[in-house]
Amino acid sequence: MQTAHKLANWLVPIAAVVLLVTWLQIAPPGILGKADALGYAVCHRLDERSFHLDDGRQSPLCARCSGMYLGAVLGIGFHFATARRLAGMPRWTVILPLGLFAAAFAIDGVNSYVYLMKTVTPDRLAWIPNLYTPSNTLRLWTGTGIGLGMAAAVVPAFNQTFWRNWDNRPALTWRTLPILLALAVGMVLLVLPEWDWVLYPAYLLSASGVLILLTMVYSMVWAMLMRVENTFDSWREIGIPLLAGLTVALIQITVIDLFRLWLTGTWGGFPLG
Repeated sequence: MQTAHKLANWLVPIAAVVLLVTWLQIAPPGILGKADALGYAVCHRLDERSFHLDDGRQSPLCARCSGMYLGAVLGIGFHFATARRLAGMPRWTVILPLGLFAAAFAIDGVNSYVYLMKTVTPDRLAWIPNLYTPSNTLRLWTGTGIGLGMAAAVVPAFNQTFWRNWDNRPALTWRTLPILLALAVGMVLLVLPEWDWVLYPAYLLSASGVLILLTMVYSMVWAMLMRVENTFDSWREIGIPLLAGLTVALIQITVIDLFRLWLTGTWGGFPLG
């Protein structure tokens, strides 16, 4: 096992550099082009369901996915700032509102999907009623809610996986949840007017959220496969696991990007016609 660890310490950085350079060559030019390529791997990117800068530049992710990954980035940052190595899962007083957010996400997603399909094939699906007319406003709100829930699950799991002396107390409590919700409300209210000075960093943060979440998940998988879970005491020590997670994340993103580009021939949204 020691030999495997030493080999990984050499191979993982090399693989990370190779994958990063490869993906950067494949992705569209410019920083927003790279953000588009990240969103392209996880989102349909339909233009009418996305936010836009004043010059018409579409967001890397649709409104729902933008909310999801912005909420996840906000939640992850909030957890690491306030909970540090707390690794206990939330109690029911926190799980209940997060569950309601998940239900709202599911309901709005299904309603929005039915509405979309009725515009594509109206004759076949006209009999299915819509609960309400979907909108990007609702997509952003419900996406943000599910993103907060994702962070509430991933961060404790991350802490439980890596730290030697992790704390079993809940990372998110009924005392800290209102603060997080207030921050989320403020974030959504800033994004909705579609001001360029807000949308530009929101574009980059939401796209980065894709890479952050995948890196965290895959780094945990790597730690378990290498049997090094609960052996770390500092962030500097988990550099290789995080780099391994980033490498696998880039592999997934690159493969999906290439397959979707081959399938559709465009970096834009899925063609529906």
